[in-house]
Amino acid sequence: MTEDIEEIHRQGRLRDIPGVGESIAAKIDEFLRTGRLRYYEELRQEVTPGLTALLEVPGIGARRAETIHRELGVSSIPELIEAARQHRLSTLPGIRRKMEEKILREAERVQQRTRRILLGVALPAAEELVNLIKGHPAVLRADPAGSIRRMKETVGDIDILIASDKPQEVMDAVASLPIVKEVLAKGPTKTSVLVTGDLQIDVRVIKPEEYGSALQYFTGSKSHNITLRELAIRKGLKISEYGIFDARTGKRLGGEHEEDIYRIMGMQTPPPEIREDRGEIEAALSGTLPKLVELKDIRGDLHTHTNWSDGVDPPERMVEAAIKLGYEYMAITDHSQSLGIARGLSPEDVMRQRRLVDKLNERYTPFRILHGIEVNIRSDGTLDYSDDLMRQFDFVTASIHGGFAQPIEKITGRIIQAIRNPYVDVFNHPTGRLIDKRSPYAIDLEAVLRAAADAGVAVEINAQPDRLDLDDVWTRRAKELGVTLTIDSDAHSVDQLGFMRYGVAVARRGWLEKGDVLNCLPLQRLLARLSRRRKAA
Repeated sequence: MTEDIEEIHRQGRLRDIPGVGESIAAKIDEFLRTGRLRYYEELRQEVTPGLTALLEVPGIGARRAETIHRELGVSSIPELIEAARQHRLSTLPGIRRKMEEKILREAERVQQRTRRILLGVALPAAEELVNLIKGHPAVLRADPAGSIRRMKETVGDIDILIASDKPQEVMDAVASLPIVKEVLAKGPTKTSVLVTGDLQIDVRVIKPEEYGSALQYFTGSKSHNITLRELAIRKGLKISEYGIFDARTGKRLGGEHEEDIYRIMGMQTPPPEIREDRGEIEAALSGTLPKLVELKDIRGDLHTHTNWSDGVDPPERMVEAAIKLGYEYMAITDHSQSLGIARGLSPEDVMRQRRLVDKLNERYTPFRILHGIEVNIRSDGTLDYSDDLMRQFDFVTASIHGGFAQPIEKITGRIIQAIRNPYVDVFNHPTGRLIDKRSPYAIDLEAVLRAAADAGVAVEINAQPDRLDLDDVWTRRAKELGVTLTIDSDAHSVDQLGFMRYGVAVARRGWLEKGDVLNCLPLQRLLARLSRRRKAA
């Protein structure tokens, strides 16, 4: 649909939709008016709960699903997988061991398709396939699309678009890539494959002259596309995955390049990360889109760990890796003493580490290592070290690592108390969430962000793929409140320094510009800012 169904309903045009007759129109009307559909609810009562999920598995029809449920009590995909692994399916009539193996394989694929995948898992897989297929002579362009291109924190489907006028050659090449474990489906212009890591990737081949419009369409988001198409209709245009057209004459006006769509609409091209219908279309029309921060703007990493606490690599290796990334500086921020599980540093350890940092700064000049700490915010809001000790650090970050079950007033209060400490420079991973593993603790983020703005304390976007904390919505709110953000890897090894890209993606989705980010400052300006805060203390 290129229009909102509610608007079509309001104008009495439901029957104008191809394929919608009196009966379907009545059901749409009922659902939009009441939020319910009696016909659907009656059907649900006729079907055992959970059986519809089993029908998603190839090889299981209605009768077989009913038998599996009645005989084995299976009513969900996970229960089906468990029954197949225990070889209970093959005890049923009509299901032999080979069929059981097929059902298990297909059920695991259904489960894979329906779960959300961390961006940090999905993006490398998509990029690997793109990099491999780009070398094929029939491939003109190749890009990830969908929520991966918008850099959402989790991804449902992994979609790749390829521009080519030789689709069959491309489909054959995709199927034979070394990372492909199995070809799930193969057609003339679309192939689905299972790659290393048991991730499903769907690959579409697009005509070169339609590639830009297809990339725009399949990037989404759905709400962005609906708003864009409604705007096109008002301008006498029509947008589809095949191009942009004059609605009156049907003449094709463009579509080879994604920018064609937006240019013909009289607007800037919004970066993919902000295509969520949160004001980007209006900004693009008025020519006021922000110049979003980029990975190349990051001058250093202000949250890293070494083997002095719970990191893997020694400070020397972390520094050398940061230099290779082109950074000017980094902060070593090992854990403070009360976090025993992370081998937190005692005051004596702090002094020994400081002497090492001084030596490393001499060795690696002009690169600068900031001697920092990730100080623990205790359950009563006090910090793990005295002010006298914190004064001796170049850089102090503060985090909550326990007391997550406290009520919202208690957690919010202890965070604000820590933020007001004159030696705290950054508040880390503000909500404490681990995506799909641990919910955020109860926190009044609005109050915390306002306190951070008042105190001049930066708030972190933690780039660990299972954190991405702050998220994009609260990042944008932080900017509106005048909070400075940092984007940090929270690296516990050399390899994890590369997580910075995911934090930058969150920042871009939150509309951040270079000037909003503390570690986009060059070294001398960063040191001057830190010095002013210390003098004020």
